[in-house]
Amino acid sequence: MTGVAAAQGSLSSALLPAPVRIRSVTRETSATFTWTLDLPEHAPSFTFAPGQFNMIYAFGVGEVAISLSGDPAATDAIVHTIREVGAVTRALGKLRTGDVVGVRGPYGRPWPVDAARGRDLLLIAGGLGLAPLRPALLHALAHRGDYGHVTLVYGARSPDELLFPEQLSAWAQRGDLEVLVTVDHADQCWTGQVGVVPALLRQAHFDPARVTAMVCGPEVMLRFVRRELDRMGVGDDDVYVSLERNMKCAVGFCGRCQLGPAFVCKDGPVFAYREVRSLLATKEL
Repeated sequence: MTGVAAAQGSLSSALLPAPVRIRSVTRETSATFTWTLDLPEHAPSFTFAPGQFNMIYAFGVGEVAISLSGDPAATDAIVHTIREVGAVTRALGKLRTGDVVGVRGPYGRPWPVDAARGRDLLLIAGGLGLAPLRPALLHALAHRGDYGHVTLVYGARSPDELLFPEQLSAWAQRGDLEVLVTVDHADQCWTGQVGVVPALLRQAHFDPARVTAMVCGPEVMLRFVRRELDRMGVGDDDVYVSLERNMKCAVGFCGRCQLGPAFVCKDGPVFAYREVRSLLATKEL
């Protein structure tokens, strides 16, 4: 699914944002929050595929691409998890319940959750990367019989930067999901693992010959995770990564998100690793 051919539940035409009202705001960390948005009057439902994103417009400030982080089976609301890192996201962070923003989408190529049916599923996230992967995990749990062993490997810099801690705890108590969590730096209350995500992969249980790995996080983490997966016998065709670039139009017109021959907004953000291996190895591309 490309940016031009958005999902059936799209909010607007390709470049025109629809006004939507913020239903609720949940603070995840000191710099990260989750929005639940109402649907615009003209859209009775909203559908998206795990891994897609919307463009969110802060009136008078600008527009930014934000991954969808909610349950893809829930069609009555829009959920985004946002980190305040720039002018637009800081402006979004000042908004409250009842305020209105502009939204258009969904856009982009999603995670291959359908192609992964019948296989082991390995979801690997670093930091905010859990947000774009959460819809894929929720989809897998809702269709648990369609997949083999399912593992979530997640890391953050510190315990207070972990996203969705209550949901992580609930997932860890399920009998049909392996959850491995680590932090780079522990505090006095942390009793879990300490270390980097690639090292934690060595504890995961999956069949390298029949696993589909989906990875989202900083690009340096992607490189080291891919190196570890390669060591474990997982091929390039079975590894998918979500990339982030400066997206302005979301439909491949402006060229801001070009990565070699690809436009991340419409050819991604999800790529098979074989498609971007050489590109990620090129410095400053």
